[in-house]
Amino acid sequence: MRKEAPAHLNLTETQLRGYLGMFGLSSNKVFQESGTLSGGEKTKLALAMLMVGRNNLLLLDEPTNNLDPSSREAIADALSTWKGAIIFVSHDTEFVERLEPTKVLLLPDGEVDYFNQSWLDLVSLS
Repeated sequence: MRKEAPAHLNLTETQLRGYLGMFGLSSNKVFQESGTLSGGEKTKLALAMLMVGRNNLLLLDEPTNNLDPSSREAIADALSTWKGAIIFVSHDTEFVERLEPTKVLLLPDGEVDYFNQSWLDLVSLS
């Protein structure tokens, strides 16, 4: 997976393992060719590589699709430590809660609705 890491970062093996480990990719997975990874592992690799790049905004579409519960938790934990902004679409309310977003837009049936105002700020469409 080393060739998937942004070349300009010159990550050491320890640093690379650390980032991949945050997303639940460890041991022999670090040396495995990315083309041989499962769909969920490819998702984790892509998210890890986004976080180590020179990005300050992540746009994610259903980042937890096809992931097992422990993988969803690992991704939520890793993304919650990221300093940049994240805009994402998700049907996974537990994932949304774990990220503790500052703003949420809920659109059931295409209409803006309220979603647990005790912990979420809602955005209007105006």
